Amino acid sequence: MNAPASRPIVLVPACNRMLGEHPFHIAGKKYVDAVRLAGCTPLVVPAAEPAEINALLDLADGVLLTGSPSNVHPSHFGEAVHNPALPLDPARDAWTLPLIRAVVARGMPLFAICRGTQETNVALGGSLHQAVQEVPGHDDHRAPEGAPAVVAYGPAHAVEVVPGGLLAGLLPGQPRFVVNSVHGQAVHRLAEGLRVEARAPDGLIEAFSVAASPGFSLCLQWHPEWQAADNPVSRAMLDAFGRACQQWRDRHRGPEPC
Repeated sequence: MNAPASRPIVLVPACNRMLGEHPFHIAGKKYVDAVRLAGCTPLVVPAAEPAEINALLDLADGVLLTGSPSNVHPSHFGEAVHNPALPLDPARDAWTLPLIRAVVARGMPLFAICRGTQETNVALGGSLHQAVQEVPGHDDHRAPEGAPAVVAYGPAHAVEVVPGGLLAGLLPGQPRFVVNSVHGQAVHRLAEGLRVEARAPDGLIEAFSVAASPGFSLCLQWHPEWQAADNPVSRAMLDAFGRACQQWRDRHRGPEPC
């Protein structure tokens, strides 16, 4: 692992929450820990103006999009809100969607998790199932209601890796493995330029990459950051992301002096 001073910088966009009467920007510690596990330095970014995006990306060597209790607002894929009781975060949508398009255009390393995966698909022109459990032919992918984290993030179902893709290359000889599942929304129409990397037993897209991007990209519907240090699959993916960020930094800023 690199010394802290030489680690690549990874932007981690924050969510928005009200704590009492005051608005806050927050990011889950498990995502920040995952960035460090990848050998990179996390930089949590609050809601940004679209005009600030390129300046922020100029500071960075990669982007990790976190999961969140909130959903992408369905107006971004031409639908009305299906369940008004579910949380939204329009302030995050307002800048992460153009951020994603800028990241893909640059070919900068991208690692997306749960909501981050959904917003990547939407940002690039795809749509979402707003309630997977109500779609004929699909299973209920939500965690048991009220379950503690150790149960909610426990093993839920297997995923089948699509041969010949990025994920298959990162996990040779492992075409099937078990993941957690804590989401009610998921990919419906996959955006043009995206490539399916893994599916759930009911056919739901569980992972994709941005085939149209010249750089590393991996978007996962499950939560690889959960207890990632003890999960060989998570480690393999985070290590690959970290290497890609290191290569980006060396290519664009030059390697650190010895």
